[in-house]
This record gives sequence, structure tokens and C-alpha cells, in this order.
Amino acid sequence: MTCGNPARYGAPVTIPMRAFLCVLLVAGLGAGASAQPFPESEGDFVIPRYTFRNGQTLQDLRLHYRTIGTPIRDAAGHIRNGVLIMHGSSGDASQVLAASMRGPLVGPGLPLDPATHFLIYPDILGAGKSSKPSDGLRAAFPKYGYHDLVDLEHRLVTEHFGIERLRLVMGISMGGMHTWLWGIRYPSMMDGLLPISSLPVKVDGRNLLWRRILVNAIRTDPAWMNGNYTEQPRGFLNIMPMFDMLVQSPSRLAERLNTYDAADAYVREVVDETLDEDDANNILYRFEASFDYDPAADLHRITAPLLAILFADDELNPIELGVIEPLMAQLKNGRHIIVPAGSETEAHRTQVKAAIWARHVGEFMKGLAR
Repeated sequence: MTCGNPARYGAPVTIPMRAFLCVLLVAGLGAGASAQPFPESEGDFVIPRYTFRNGQTLQDLRLHYRTIGTPIRDAAGHIRNGVLIMHGSSGDASQVLAASMRGPLVGPGLPLDPATHFLIYPDILGAGKSSKPSDGLRAAFPKYGYHDLVDLEHRLVTEHFGIERLRLVMGISMGGMHTWLWGIRYPSMMDGLLPISSLPVKVDGRNLLWRRILVNAIRTDPAWMNGNYTEQPRGFLNIMPMFDMLVQSPSRLAERLNTYDAADAYVREVVDETLDEDDANNILYRFEASFDYDPAADLHRITAPLLAILFADDELNPIELGVIEPLMAQLKNGRHIIVPAGSETEAHRTQVKAAIWARHVGEFMKGLAR
């Protein structure tokens, strides 16, 4: 199991903290976690041959997933309690199963109570145990976009789990972007939508620039060899701490990194984590996949109730751009909440500090029609 960089879960980067978070993740502990066991499982959905929107194909495409809870069927035999929860582009399902995310949301009496909800956590294509370039195809892996990824998530839900309508679709960052697309592409398939730390506009400005800086650092690395390297190229790793810095709160960084030694240790930790847990081709594919994300003109297609949760100190989705208010006006039944910056917020990473925003999820779930 990959527990990932603990800084992504709103904690300083230290090896002991990483080990501690891994223990919490495996044990399912944390604030609000259940003393009562709920069924948990993991598995794979394999598509024998999948054709991407660009015409490329992949044999035996694998989508890995984890679940918590039990499907509940109505009188007609249809599963009505499914909840799809999607991770961001810098992680896999373990990101949204981390204690800081799971603890305040999943448990008896919490917004996503496994006694009443069947929670589905996919490893999105290109991440975790799902098919990805590093499995062997490397640069020959098909080029995919967000619409491909959403189509695959839909097939997992409908074909593998047999779910025709979900109680909730939610996600963080990239998963939040996918949530917007779910509402547009499958407007009658969910009771509610909950995109977190994402905007329903094409990737541009700062968000586009850092992606291109990272992608170009990989492509111009002499050791990349057009993606056909046998050992990880290292040059692009100098960019990873810059990306890591961009998704963090300047205030929290100032508190943690107040000496040269602390800053140098942080840089080394980010580099080591990247080498240990990821792959240059995987990173390149994931961060180029947003090329076809541009939902703004189609927001009127969304009919399900939608709550967008944003963070005032998130520099990847800057509130000061003023785009969210006019876009939300296009929705028939949508609203947004901007969580103010504070002593506990972590900028973009507040997305996995669910204790800060879980109450909004609870209120939203209570308001959904049965």
C-alpha cells in the first residue's frame, strides 16, 4: 500500500509522521473513525480492450478500487447507496483514504456512514494499482485525457458494480474536476455532486504554467530518452519541490521551514518520496491529461444538486480570479463555499484535512432528496 507524502495530508514531512500516517491508514483510525467494523474490500475491473478518444487502444486495461460498506438495494433490486470518491493527480485512492480525510467523514453518524453508504474509491487510470505507463509500456502507453478517465470511472460504476444511480459523486483536485464532468456527462445519474478544490474552467494561468514547467522538465531531461528510460531520470526532480511548495500555505511553510537545514531536508524528502513512490512517465501522463478539461460552457447541463468547496488560500485555484460566482449562476441547483484561510488551513492541501470542511458535507447530504 502506498501511503504517499504526508505533506499531502496536511502534515510536515518527516519519516516518523509518514510511518504514523501509514499505520492510521491501514488501521482505519483517526478522528471519528469507527470502532465498529464495516466491510472493506479491494479488487480490479479489467476491460479486455479499451479504445481511447484519440483512437489508441489498450489491452486488459485494469482499474483497481477499494470499497467500504455494503450495497443496499431498493425494492426493484437497484443499488441506491453508492458513493464515488476520487483522488487528486498527485496520489491514488490512499490519498482520500488517509486518516485526515477518512476520519471526519467515514464512520457511524458521520456524513459518509458505511452503515448507509457504499463507498467506492478507485485508483484512477495512471495511478496506484490501475494500469499506468510504468507497468511496461512506458512512452507507448496510450495518451489519455480527463474525458477518457471519466468514461472509465463510469464503466467501473455501471458495468462492474451494476450501479445505475449514485447517491453522491465527489472528488478532490483532479477528482473534483472529474466530478464537474460527471455532472455534465451523466446529469441524471447522481443525487448530488461535491467537487472540492477545483474550478469548472479550463486549466490556465498559474495552474497551467506549473504543469508545463513540470512536463517540460521531464521531456528535456537527457536521461528521459523519449520516455524509454530504464532508470528514473533525476533532473526533473529539482522541479518537484517547487510543485510541492505551490500546493502549500505560505504561512504553514514559514512555521515549519525556518532554517536552511529544515528547508534542505524538506527538499530531499520530496525528491526521495517521488523516486520511491512514482515514475516520471506516470507523472507526465497524469499532468498532461487535463488538456481536454474545459467544462464552463456546459455547466447548464448539470441538474443534480451541487456543492463546490473551495479554499481561500488555494493558489492552484485562486479565488481572486473571480470566476466561480458567474459560473455557479449557470447551475440550476448549485452553490459554493469558500473556506477562509486560518491557522489550520493548508492551502490546496486543505482538501484532505476534512475536519475543516466535513460539516458542510454533512449538511449537504442531509439536504439531498431520497
